[in-house]
Amino acid sequence: MTQNSRATALPTWFVLIGLLLVAGNLRTAITAVGPVLPAIEDTYGLASTTASVLVSLPLIAFAGVSPFAPRFARALGLERAIALALVALILGLVVRSLPSVVLLWAGTAVIGVAIAVLNVVLPALVKRDFPTKIGQVTGAYSAVQSSFAAIAAGVAVPVAGMSDLSWRLPLGMWAGLTLVTLGVLAPQLRRHTAQDHGPAAAAPVSRGRSPWGSAIAWQVTGFMGLQSVVFYVFVTWLPAIEHSAGISEEAAGLHSFLLNAVAIGGSLLSSALIPRLRNQWLISVGGPALAVVATVGILFAPEWSALWASILGISGGANIVLALSLFGLRTTNHADAAAMSGMAQCAGYLVAAAGPIVIGAVHDATASWTLPLIIVVVAVEIPLLFFGYLAGRDRILR
Repeated sequence: MTQNSRATALPTWFVLIGLLLVAGNLRTAITAVGPVLPAIEDTYGLASTTASVLVSLPLIAFAGVSPFAPRFARALGLERAIALALVALILGLVVRSLPSVVLLWAGTAVIGVAIAVLNVVLPALVKRDFPTKIGQVTGAYSAVQSSFAAIAAGVAVPVAGMSDLSWRLPLGMWAGLTLVTLGVLAPQLRRHTAQDHGPAAAAPVSRGRSPWGSAIAWQVTGFMGLQSVVFYVFVTWLPAIEHSAGISEEAAGLHSFLLNAVAIGGSLLSSALIPRLRNQWLISVGGPALAVVATVGILFAPEWSALWASILGISGGANIVLALSLFGLRTTNHADAAAMSGMAQCAGYLVAAAGPIVIGAVHDATASWTLPLIIVVVAVEIPLLFFGYLAGRDRILR
């Protein structure tokens, strides 16, 4: 492991545990929302389109904050940037769970800002500390991310029924995980990459190249954004789609759990394949193809939703690991990786944020899930195949 800081020589396994715990916080605040979205709608009288913004608002924050996150991380150091983002995440989780619709939206916005920083900084941390194991470490933290995302989705409805706090409890309780993560990260805060004056700091990598004029960066961005649209559309609306097909709320919640849980297998498969492949076409085209199969299956045979949710999970897990790994695979140093990560997550999540809102609006207008699902296949998943083909080629940011 590369040690950019002379302040502390921490064991590699300890640094990895801290990284994995941070990853565990990246999606719980979002995946816990979908299963209890009907209850939130009932509490505040929200329309479906408005309620979907609760999932899309963090993505909008991802898009707005991501371009500035690399500069923020350079100023503070990667570890301190992560720590401050975790503090903000705790604040957002608590505020969102308080009994006020204004605080619901305010807390959700803060959560989005916090996760945006973590999203950008983590791939740079992997590139810096584990430069020869990018695929494996990214796969491991994506698997942890998917595990906690699955748990958050799976327990949301049961936990909401355990207390008079209702949906507020499953949304707020994840602040405990964030607090534990902050405690584990504390010993690493003495590492400060921005002020490092060792040999590594002498190399001209303190500021990443601008990726905005690079074709490969735009191809990676397209892949990142479109795979995110697929994931967040189904995280938000799969329970509602299934409920409209006569599937019970409990079964729909279980299928949301499956979507996120099976993603662990997709993540691990992708991470195992990445270092063995000269290019990544097998994953970058295969993952999107599975998403097409699953979406068509949901459209024509919703009674098999457990199967389709599992296929979506494999696809989503493989896609996100590859998308995050591409930031390191298509660059030569951690500063370039952070710059590409910031660009891809800015433009990509801006596109992704529109997904749940547009799909909810089309459903409200047609009172059916048929046209929304067709739009997902034609306007999102087929273009994802195209960008996957391009991004999967063996190219480097120049």
